[in-house]
Amino acid sequence: MLRVVPLISVMLVSSFAIAAAEPQAGDDLATCRDRQADLQARTTACENLLNADRVTGKDKAVALSVRGNNLINKRDYDRAIDVLSTAAGLDPDNAVILNLRGLAYERTGKDDLAMADYNLALQKRPTYGVPYNNRGVIQLRRGALQSALDDFSLSIKYTPKFILGSTNRARVRTLMKDYDGALADFAEAEKIDPAAQQIAGNRCTTYGMMGKYDQAFADCNGLIEKQPRNVYAINNRADVYFMKGDFDAALKDYNTALQLNPNNIRAHSGRGQVYERKKDLAQARADYRSAAYSLTKFDELDVARARTIAQERLAALTPQTPGGAPSGRRVALVIGNGAYKNVHALPNPPRDSKLIASVLKDVGFQTVISVSDLTRDKFFDALKTFADEAEKADWAVVYYAGHGFEIGGVNYLVPIDAKLAVDRDAETQAVALEQVIAAVGAARKVRLVILDACRDNPFAPTMQHTLSLKLVDKGFSNIEPGAGFMVVYAAKHGETAIDGDNGADSPFSSALAREIKVPKVEIRKLFDIVRDDVWTVTKHEQQPFSYGSPPGREDFYFVAGK
Repeated sequence: MLRVVPLISVMLVSSFAIAAAEPQAGDDLATCRDRQADLQARTTACENLLNADRVTGKDKAVALSVRGNNLINKRDYDRAIDVLSTAAGLDPDNAVILNLRGLAYERTGKDDLAMADYNLALQKRPTYGVPYNNRGVIQLRRGALQSALDDFSLSIKYTPKFILGSTNRARVRTLMKDYDGALADFAEAEKIDPAAQQIAGNRCTTYGMMGKYDQAFADCNGLIEKQPRNVYAINNRADVYFMKGDFDAALKDYNTALQLNPNNIRAHSGRGQVYERKKDLAQARADYRSAAYSLTKFDELDVARARTIAQERLAALTPQTPGGAPSGRRVALVIGNGAYKNVHALPNPPRDSKLIASVLKDVGFQTVISVSDLTRDKFFDALKTFADEAEKADWAVVYYAGHGFEIGGVNYLVPIDAKLAVDRDAETQAVALEQVIAAVGAARKVRLVILDACRDNPFAPTMQHTLSLKLVDKGFSNIEPGAGFMVVYAAKHGETAIDGDNGADSPFSSALAREIKVPKVEIRKLFDIVRDDVWTVTKHEQQPFSYGSPPGREDFYFVAGK
């Protein structure tokens, strides 16, 4: 799926300090140093030098910076920071290395460290345009519009042919209602690259905010005609319809965006605003919940803005003392996906899910929705139905067994019809864990997600890997759920869950089913016991792991006892 990226921080675009005499053409060192070389050839040359330990000093710093840049492209930010820190130690005055490390810090949500590196890069090289742009992006995300404008202007001053400087400044000028200035920046960007898709995509929004709807639709429609699956452009056109007051047309576009990508935060947030205007507050809350919960520290600007709107509107529309259901109501959604159509089937998940569903009914859950072998659309339908139940409950629990893994820093659960020919297909074909978190989010007290899904990625052998995504073949990544949420993995990060032998239930589901029925075991301790049981029975091969916690001022029991 093609998409427009409205604002971007920039990586390796400038020259490195060149040490010593130039070696002969074709030499790895010459290729590694050559910023004009083919990226893959340069990467190979630098890796050859590093692996053979054939470089030192500033030359090694150059090679490490290329490695760090590639790690950023793969979204392996922690390793990128380590590599670039080593490079900075070898060449402390190299502004490019500092800029790259700043970008890696930014993508991990460490904006203060990123700003420190951007500032240091500019101290080393005050005419280096790229860190001004990157610093401006952080300022814009923070809402410091004038500071962002100043930085983008400096980026343009020192790098006049840098198209992102112009389009980024156009975006901030739009937010400042300097529409003439924004249009002038878009015009300059067109001189640099008339075909750059972010020009029409972003100018559509500018014209919409000006009330020039014909021009806005001309820009968005032209882009969508060329790229019918461009969710960013479809969202922008929906936003313009919303500005115009044509809520039905906006709703149609948001629905189209969500059909293409059911995990899309902007479309959920925008559709929530449409439903709120239409007085369908239950549906508005559902969409706001789908956009509100984040498991990562970094969002692109438009996603961050959409998520903030969703969080604010959800808080405004959620009663402080929800009613309509008796106190103590507990509901659960239990999913077992095993009959995969495009990779090997999993016999255990449907069996494990039936075991857990039965146990939850036995311990008094009023509603237990038990489903198996869900396609993508059925999976999202099940989450929506369950979210309606969760809104009337004290406890909301989701148990999922099936394929699941991390792609590009996002945890996904895999429907049975997923193909995942390319790693980026995950965002449109699979179910982001954030959407499961959203489904339990309306419960008043306990919001629990249990994932018996840390298995090897079955798509990995045939999946095409793109440069811009990191693919994890095993398990899930670590997450940071918000206050009041608990997420339990059957196996910790990087491990895989073990299936039961000869038709037996898996070690995790067996331990969970057994311990849930024990009276007077507080929920936090219960999962500690499950962890210990699985660790023992698998002979230290599998260790469950929990993130987050229910509210701290109250104890919670599956079986309270007498």
